Amino acid sequence: MRRLLVPLLAMLLSGPSWAGIVWKGDFETGNTSQYSSAQQVSADRLQVVSSPVSQGRYALKATVRQGDDPINSSGNRNELVYQGREKEGSEYYYRWQVMFPADYPSVKTWQVFTQWHHNGCCGSPPVEFFVYGEELRLTLTDSDTPWKTTLQRGVWHDFIFHVKWSPDASVGFVELWHNGQLVLPRYAHATMYPGDGIYLKLGLYRSDTVQPVGVVYHDGFVQATQLQDVLPPAPSPDAGTPDTGTPDAGAPVPDGGVTSTSPHPDGGSDGSPLPEEPTRVGCSSAGGPLWAMALLGLGGLLRRARRRER
Repeated sequence: MRRLLVPLLAMLLSGPSWAGIVWKGDFETGNTSQYSSAQQVSADRLQVVSSPVSQGRYALKATVRQGDDPINSSGNRNELVYQGREKEGSEYYYRWQVMFPADYPSVKTWQVFTQWHHNGCCGSPPVEFFVYGEELRLTLTDSDTPWKTTLQRGVWHDFIFHVKWSPDASVGFVELWHNGQLVLPRYAHATMYPGDGIYLKLGLYRSDTVQPVGVVYHDGFVQATQLQDVLPPAPSPDAGTPDTGTPDAGAPVPDGGVTSTSPHPDGGSDGSPLPEEPTRVGCSSAGGPLWAMALLGLGGLLRRARRRER
């Protein structure tokens, strides 16, 4: 009995791993240890800072000066790398926040702040979020730009990016929320190159023609298999107010209730709001009554087992 109960108890205590969160790169470690590696010319280019932050206590400050080229490649960059090794056919939600300070350079060329790069050495990555002039843009494998919006400086931009990774345009798709609004309903497109892998790069990578110093702040990166795992917790009801329960918004409707006829939807102009956090039942990262009941029951079984052994 004891040999059976111990592994079962260990499995229950490891319950948070059942939740949909796959990885966090939110800098709450106070450093960049959540990432696989860094491509930077010096330690001051990728700094974990305590201000400004979007959530928690820490954020990343990425700085690029003209000539920064830590990997002897095209453009100038300082970026963190995370080798998530997403597989073809996998599907994830990614959430993170980005802020561009008031003096962020305005130039009519590319300045990439988040990208999912292919394992191959050359060519544009399959997924790029970048600044071009006074616009934020999302560009996919064949230079298709299904979303863009006006760049706002000095505020946090909140992104939720839903993607199915596939080189087949009939299988792969992307979906994007920006600042709580669905700005790109499910958009069928290839998201990988055939026979190639994918990995995340976060920081700043730009044309070597840009002269002014560029600074970008990143915060709160999380990767999950479910939308509700990247949403903020639902607010608790006020004390003394009857709790009628959080409406179960469920997963977003594939077209978000929005009909998009243009490959360049106006960011936020026709989007629907983010669904609320559904009420969590059963397994979750925070546990709950089911965990407590299971542990109490196991406690009783252990006590009875000890009595038999005596």
